[in-house]
This record gives sequence, C-alpha cells and structure tokens, in this order.
Amino acid sequence: MRFELFLAARYLRAKRRQAVVGVVTTISIVGVAAGVAALIIALAVTNGMRSELQDKLLGSTAHVQLMRVEGDGIRDWQPLFNRLRRLPHVTAASPGLYEQVLVARGARDGGALIEGILPDQEATVSDLLKTATPGSVRALEPHTTTANGEFPPIVLGQDLAETVGAAVGDSVTLISPQGEMTPLGMYPKVVRFRLAGTFHSGFFQYDAQMGFLRLADAQRLFSEPDLLSVISFKVDDLDRAPQIGKEIEQAAGKGYMTNNWIEQNRELFRALKLEQIVTFIVIALIVIVAALNILIALTMMVMEKTRDIAVMMSFGVEPGQVRRIFLLQGFLISVVGTILGLIFGYLAAWLGGRYHFPLSAEIYSIDTLPFAPRIMDGVIVAAVSIGISLLATLYPSSAAARVLPAEALRYE
Repeated sequence: MRFELFLAARYLRAKRRQAVVGVVTTISIVGVAAGVAALIIALAVTNGMRSELQDKLLGSTAHVQLMRVEGDGIRDWQPLFNRLRRLPHVTAASPGLYEQVLVARGARDGGALIEGILPDQEATVSDLLKTATPGSVRALEPHTTTANGEFPPIVLGQDLAETVGAAVGDSVTLISPQGEMTPLGMYPKVVRFRLAGTFHSGFFQYDAQMGFLRLADAQRLFSEPDLLSVISFKVDDLDRAPQIGKEIEQAAGKGYMTNNWIEQNRELFRALKLEQIVTFIVIALIVIVAALNILIALTMMVMEKTRDIAVMMSFGVEPGQVRRIFLLQGFLISVVGTILGLIFGYLAAWLGGRYHFPLSAEIYSIDTLPFAPRIMDGVIVAAVSIGISLLATLYPSSAAARVLPAEALRYE
C-alpha cells in the first residue's frame, strides 16, 4: 500500500504537461470543501433553531397542564392542587387562570392572553417572570395591597407594551368578553390596570401576546371567584411528559385531561426535522458536483499517464495496484477538501455563535440566529463526502487498471 500511496501523492504534487488537470483537481478540492462547510453551517443553524426554540418553549411553558374536559374550569382547586403536587415525578406545580382580553391605551390596542398567577409558584414551572423588569414580580404577590385610587398591577410582554404604547407606570385598560348582562345585551367588562413592568423572553409569541395579573385580580376581572383554568406542572423527565401526564390525569379523576409540551409543539419540531433533512439533501448536491469534478480530473489524469501506467505494468505492477493508485488519489482529494471544509464550517459556526446575527422575531419567533454545531454532524458529513468522492473514482481507476501495456507503448 505504501507504493500506491507514494505514487498517488506524487501524481497530485507533480507538474503536469496538461495544466488543466491541475486546475480541475484544485476545483474539486475547493468544491468538496465548500460543500462540507455549507453542510456544517446549515446543520449548525437547524440544530441551533431546534435547540433554541425548545429551550425557550420549555422555559416559557409548563411541561404538563391539567384542565377540565368540559372547559368549565377547576373549582375548589386547592385540595386537588395540594394532592397532585405530591405525585411521583412532579417537581413543581402552579395554578393559573387564563383568558383572552383586549389590552388598550388610548387609541392603540392589542389582543393578549392574560394569566392570573401566584408568582412564587409560577416561577417554579416557567422562566418568563425571570426576564421581568426589577420589582414587577413583587407587585404581583398576593399579599401586596393596592393603595386607594391606584389601579391593580399588571405585567405585559415587552412587545405587547410597545404595541399599545404603554410604559412602566402607565395605566392600561383590559376589556374582557366575560362581561355583564344588561337590558341592551352582554356588555364587556372594562377594568384599568397599572403597568408594573414588562418581560422579554426573546420568544415573540409570548412577548407580544401575554401578560400576568395577580390570581385574585384575574378572578375578579373574569367574575370567577376561586376558579382556575389550568394547573401547570414541571416534571423530572421531559421525554416522559406524556406518560407522567396520564398519571396526573388518572390521579385527578374523571372529568380531567392533560396536555404536554410535546403535543403542543409536535408540528413545529416535525417541521424543523423535515427542514434539516431537506437542507442536508439539497446542500449535499454541492458535494456531488465536486465528486463529478474528481471523476473528470482522474479520467484526464489516466489519459495523461497512460504511458507511465503501461511502463509500470511492464515491470510487473499488477492491475489491482494501478487501480488503488487512482482510488487513493481520489481519496486524498476528498480528504483534503473535507478537512478544509470542516475547519471552515466549524470556524464559521463558532463566529456565528459569538457574533449574533439579528433576526425578525415576528417571522422566526427568536431575535438572533442560533448556531449549535455538533461533532456527530461533522462525522456524518465527512463520511458522506468521502463516500461520494470514492464512488466517483471507481470508473477512472478501473479504466487505468484495464490499460494494455503493448497497446499503450506501440507508438512510443
């Protein structure tokens, strides 16, 4: 093998009478490097998108949520809450009352999902309040009192606050569809709140469409004393959230159902997985084009080295050895191109992660382009690149092995 490898490397380094062969070889190396680098960067972005979205989703939502099948809310909830929070695999629980409302300030308004919470317990199942402005979470604690003439506090997503044009300390109006019946029909309930703070999770759906109230204030707003919409749970094994949800559902009894983060976001992660596969296939075409260049370069090299091959075979070099010489040439081209591509790809991914590229949160749900390069991706890309390149060497190496010394040297 040392003989074949020596000749393969020498043929690649030696000056040739046909400079075009060297140019095609260089293009082949650059093509392989470009394809590998593009694959590494694309996979790093798709992995980063998936990881970033999953982290933000898990940080912003509960792992499992319990609710009534009939949608009539959970009444007399405290005994049930205290019993379920002690179940195996449940690490934290929090009560919540959700309602869709219209948030308005002056002529500007926006739809929002408002949740009534107990801050200390909400913080154990969600990270949204951890990004709130200082002091705003304290205002939502149930023991805090509202001075005479002062509106009750509310915390809104930063984008939602900007949409309605409200700053911290301003008053905002919540218009609830759960209003009062009058002789003229159903009249929406209108209550004013003081904007105690904002939160910024970096996840647009929450920053632009969510807000928090004290649980008691939400119950008064929606005219539902001692009522919950859901009980949210944090579990010790994310991947087993559906199974743990079933256990919580059985413990709660008849008339209850659960939802979990996997079911809520199944289509999103399925789309991201499909995008990753399609991206891999499309960008792999660059490597295939580079492999065709390798085929052309080796075919031209076989034509150029026909006399040398004939001389070697006359001195006893076997056809199998000749075949291996050109197989190793293609292998060396692919290895050099793959190594260069891996270096450039991982370097670009590292730079992308260090210097954040801004994104439109309204479109992509996150505000920066994430990069998450993985070693396993590099192994898979390298194997695919070298494998495709070796397939491209089969024809020219076989052609070289079929050279007949007498025919090749007849006119020399």
